[in-house]
Amino acid sequence: MTVSDLQVTALSGPELRPFIPDLARLRLTVFRAFPYLYSGTPDYEEAYLQTYLEAGDAVIVLALDGNEVVGASTAVPLSHETPEVKAPFESPEFDVSDVLYLGESVLLPQYRGRGLGHAFFDGREAHARRLGLGVTAFCAVQRPADHPARPADYRPLDTFWKARGYVERPDLHTTMSWQDVGEEIETPKPMQFWLRRGQD
Repeated sequence: MTVSDLQVTALSGPELRPFIPDLARLRLTVFRAFPYLYSGTPDYEEAYLQTYLEAGDAVIVLALDGNEVVGASTAVPLSHETPEVKAPFESPEFDVSDVLYLGESVLLPQYRGRGLGHAFFDGREAHARRLGLGVTAFCAVQRPADHPARPADYRPLDTFWKARGYVERPDLHTTMSWQDVGEEIETPKPMQFWLRRGQD
């Protein structure tokens, strides 16, 4: 099966509403794995995804196998994001209003390696062009190389991101908190940004 066997579509605003429960379940499934190890709840996920419903200029690129949501990738202008996401860009180098924040890409394991990662970036970068935004950026969790939950066959996505034209920026970082699988409370996680200028 390749991308051509699936339906990949970009949706915004109210048209996303029917997919919110499926997106919440997908995030909970995919993010339990390393490196996020995220232990969340459907109620929290659906509340989080309201940002994309309410921001008319947000987008979610969906991958559908028939009627099943098997992957999704989100983006929203940085001006809609939380203070901890915006803060690294509040400097003379950037204009917060010129940045599209790429929230996450989640894809069920059995659909990986078929080009959907590129399709997700293509869709979000096209959205940045439609909005006239010059920078796309995302952040990734930083886990130690010897983390006990790191699978032996784990491969970071750095090479893929670099091939897409993204530059790692160790000077741009923030902290987000969530409850890891096996933890009883939320703990802070270091997050580092990657960015790309220009969407040609």
